[in-house]
Amino acid sequence: MTLLTGCDTLGPPLARSALSVERWRSDLVRREIVVPDGSHIVFLDGGQGEPLVLLHGFGADKDNFTRVAHWLTSHYRVIIPDLIGFGESSHLTDVDYRYAAQAARVHEFVQALGLSNINLGGNSMGGGIALSYAAQYPQTVGSLWLIDPAGIAGVPPSELSNIIMAGKPNPLLVTTPSDFPTLMKFVMSDPPYLPGPIMDVMARERIANQTLERLVFQQIALNSVNEAVLGLPTPTLIVWGADDRVLSAGAVPLLQSLLPNAQAIIMPGIGHAPMIEQPEQVAQDYLQFRARMVTHQ
Repeated sequence: MTLLTGCDTLGPPLARSALSVERWRSDLVRREIVVPDGSHIVFLDGGQGEPLVLLHGFGADKDNFTRVAHWLTSHYRVIIPDLIGFGESSHLTDVDYRYAAQAARVHEFVQALGLSNINLGGNSMGGGIALSYAAQYPQTVGSLWLIDPAGIAGVPPSELSNIIMAGKPNPLLVTTPSDFPTLMKFVMSDPPYLPGPIMDVMARERIANQTLERLVFQQIALNSVNEAVLGLPTPTLIVWGADDRVLSAGAVPLLQSLLPNAQAIIMPGIGHAPMIEQPEQVAQDYLQFRARMVTHQ
């Protein structure tokens, strides 16, 4: 019992300290805003230049993009919100979490910041939201950066989909502390080192949110953006980990067939979160993509 109490005492300040250092290195500061519908959104904001809004995935939060932002904030103003239902933002059980509705909420957040045109990126669920946002507000999105995006129907089954179809527990949900290290290994092929006390803090946050996460997952699991994005001309960079167990990299050809101005990079030896597993390489690939956009204008 003494050991557990010690972890509880050590974990939160250690986690806060580690996040503070990572954010400082990436020139990001924590901000918060109340949008017109009354929701409270906490976000990271830093750098200078064109706005680049980055959207995290299911069960994640804004700090999933903190490391990759280290190479981006000298080029862009990087804005990373906790999406409604996750992190420090409002946790609402009575709203729509399908991609179009989430995209509309992100648009409200962007407008509340006084931004009219943005570049948009997202990982997993955040990628599906980014696609839906660009489909709904095409004149406001200069480019898309899709990192192992969800929301694409008709793709090869992934290990995750096979597990769920077999009626086994969803490995993306955390219901006990021991689930979190297992989740990390499932989601990433090359995960960063996290001290045990920090993983304990992250596990407790996920456990506390598990009821809402189940609701969100049920709404997005079969929600597709295919029809909405068919023919979307927005310049797009698709990045996918070849070893992704959550969403199969076999989705790339289909996604490229939907998006006429999309180019793709498949990263060998990488899982579902390339921006965490190889942040510098992912950032450099994005900067080169944006540079090519400028030369082709």
